[in-house]
Amino acid sequence: MTEAEDWWATAISDISPGSIRLRGYAIEDLIGSVSYPQMVWLMTRGSLPSAAEAALLELTLVAAVDHGPQAPSVAAARMAASCGLDLNNAMATGVNLLGDVHGGAGQQCMEVLRSLVDSGQPVGAAATALVAAYKERGAYVPGFGHRFHPRDPRRDPLMTAIAEAVADGTVEGRYVEAALALEAVLAGGARPVPMNIDGATATIYCELGFAPELGRGLFVLSRSVGLLAHAWEQHNEPTRIKGPLPRSANPTYTGPPPRTLP
Repeated sequence: MTEAEDWWATAISDISPGSIRLRGYAIEDLIGSVSYPQMVWLMTRGSLPSAAEAALLELTLVAAVDHGPQAPSVAAARMAASCGLDLNNAMATGVNLLGDVHGGAGQQCMEVLRSLVDSGQPVGAAATALVAAYKERGAYVPGFGHRFHPRDPRRDPLMTAIAEAVADGTVEGRYVEAALALEAVLAGGARPVPMNIDGATATIYCELGFAPELGRGLFVLSRSVGLLAHAWEQHNEPTRIKGPLPRSANPTYTGPPPRTLP
């Protein structure tokens, strides 16, 4: 039996008849004693956060919940719901669109911030060099700029909160310094490129010690709430098989003109 019991060995959950323990804590003790952000931290990190750390994590989970059907993931979830799929399938459809291009900027920004902090250079010089390298290859610096908002309204409350956390000693502030240095360099161009939600949440996740891969997972976790809400709303609407365009609009055709088959 030892080989079978070790097949899915885990340090996360200990389940037996009448007993559920998560990271060693009995579920009946956790219920009513810890918040959802604390539970997320416990499950992904193995320990309970401080109240201040949990409050920062909660801010990120609230901020990234939804961005309307302008977001392809939300539109896809709604289309799936209009095709009669159950809520879990509609949500999964939206989640599966969250990859490197749509949904991956937070993880990518965390990796950038880590590289700046670990570079051994003054953070301002490192940020200047990084932006120059991105410009040279025509790439976007992840976590900055937004296709919809001239200035992302979620940036300021998140960055204010992390600045206060630095001031009270909850976090060190090295990644805040790196993020603000990047923003300062990007503000000096022909068109200023302010930080967006991905940059702000990446800063908080780095300061809290999350791995970049978990940063993406936390974004997916947050956005799933929006996907659920939109899928449910669409589920309760009468329109069926709702595609990306209304029936009155046809995509522009760019192929050959009408022709006769030889």
